[in-house]
Amino acid sequence: MSRVSEIPQGSAEATQAALTAVQKWAENSSAFLALNAGNEFFLSKGGELVAYREAGRFFIQFGGVFGPRERQAEVLQEFRAYAHARRRKIAGIQLQRQDAELYAREGFTLNQVGSSYAVHLPEFTLRGSRFMKLRNKISQARRSGLDVQEVSFAEHRDSTAQIDSAWLRGKGKHVKEIEFLVGEIGGPVQRYRRLFLGTLGGRPVAYISYSPVYGSQSGWLHDLSRRLPDTRPGVMEAINATALETFSQEGGEWLHFGFTPFTGLDRSHELDASSALTGKFLRLLADKGESVYPAAGQLAYKEKWGPQLVLPEYLAFEGGASLRAVWHILRLTKSI
Repeated sequence: MSRVSEIPQGSAEATQAALTAVQKWAENSSAFLALNAGNEFFLSKGGELVAYREAGRFFIQFGGVFGPRERQAEVLQEFRAYAHARRRKIAGIQLQRQDAELYAREGFTLNQVGSSYAVHLPEFTLRGSRFMKLRNKISQARRSGLDVQEVSFAEHRDSTAQIDSAWLRGKGKHVKEIEFLVGEIGGPVQRYRRLFLGTLGGRPVAYISYSPVYGSQSGWLHDLSRRLPDTRPGVMEAINATALETFSQEGGEWLHFGFTPFTGLDRSHELDASSALTGKFLRLLADKGESVYPAAGQLAYKEKWGPQLVLPEYLAFEGGASLRAVWHILRLTKSI
């Protein structure tokens, strides 16, 4: 039997149980995003976690099953029974390859939807001609008087809120802040994140929040990043360089840049249980869909750091592929 009905959604107990599952079993570099406010938690008898949101007649699952490998198929079956009892179908996003193979064995249809990127800190260097432009941008930002410090969110809550508001206004009145696939700051698990703030003349101008990454490629996830619209080029790079140096000095292993939809799509990554029509639709979005999701700019920022690790990530559909499910995912994340 599932424990999902025994722990109230939104309670401190549910959040702690979900956090424990992520810390013990997560291999997905974005797994900490499963703890975002607004997500619901299905908690199985062994403490395993499925994080999801409801959209239309779907439960949109984030990542795979966070649990030991030998239990994941059983937990997925429990979650399917839970969804079916509520007359819902399951769609998933940001499944990694091992997750995708499990879901394929359980009868799901899967398609690669994008890729995630990471830098191995012990090997990382900004030396060499490849990083000349990046070094120059960082140097210019620092020479302009930019000061970067790791700070407490509690002490800079108002500053980050002001940056958030200005950043969103600068995107235009019709632009909504993307949700579900990006992190957040604040809330009950804020103490596990790290916040680096950039100031010019004492004025906060930009920040980057980093979330913990657990599992075999542990480290930090370059998560939420915001800046004032009039901030000079190179500020975000200088903040990230400071964080990267800090994590390296601490003996960190990986800096993950996270998932970017519609990037790195390759037919060689598709499983046998894929949908040709959905794959074609996703490749169309990759080629023509910059107005749907700003993938090109995100990819350019991530690639300038020379990631050594690029991993495919997948959409999953219970039964056959569904463009309706893709639509609900895009709407849920406010990508459109």
